[in-house]
Amino acid sequence: MPLFYKKPTPLDAKLHEKLALKKNFGLGFTKGVNAVPINLIEMPQVCHYYPIAFSPDGSGTPVAILGLRDSENLFLNSKGEWAADTYIPAYIRRYPFIFSEMPGNDQLSLCIDLNDDVTEQNGEQKFFETDGKPTALANNALEFCKSYHAAAKHTIEFGKALADAGVLVQRQAEIAVSGNKKINFSGFRIVDEAKLADLDDKTFLAWRKKGWLPFIYAHLFSGAQWQRLTK
Repeated sequence: MPLFYKKPTPLDAKLHEKLALKKNFGLGFTKGVNAVPINLIEMPQVCHYYPIAFSPDGSGTPVAILGLRDSENLFLNSKGEWAADTYIPAYIRRYPFIFSEMPGNDQLSLCIDLNDDVTEQNGEQKFFETDGKPTALANNALEFCKSYHAAAKHTIEFGKALADAGVLVQRQAEIAVSGNKKINFSGFRIVDEAKLADLDDKTFLAWRKKGWLPFIYAHLFSGAQWQRLTK
């Protein structure tokens, strides 16, 4: 299952005619997660608040680091509220909606995570009108998921290109925190500046034409946010 989702189910006007989204369900679902996927287009915003790293697998998925320990989200308080004046990654804002590919074709279906923490019967924020047409809430969710899906496709291409070019390297950080304690943080990759500088001209120019260079630099600039996490 995708991160956070327990039972993503296609929205259906007949099956879910009375289903509604709970009001102000909060961001408690992000508790216990120390990294979330991010899209290419949001990296210039993310870099001002979170360190950006890349997954250790062949996909090279960019992620925003939320905590220094396993199951730690330093941006969420005990009330399920995000840190004030801090950008919230789109992956989190999309929840509990998500697109799902329908078996046998390329059609995408808008799904809702059937989770009692976020949905209810006969609530105010219904997904369908009495005539079966989607509500403004459902239409807005559809448009958001469309934009997210398009951005995610570009991000997949970007991450894989970086991984295939060999510019991503494993890193392990020893971070000093209060009380003279140290935390060893590993399992992530970053762009190695020396390898980036040694990249062949053909590949570098191709990346420049694709408009990827600002996003690579956003990742490099985000390294300053490790200090934010220790604070």
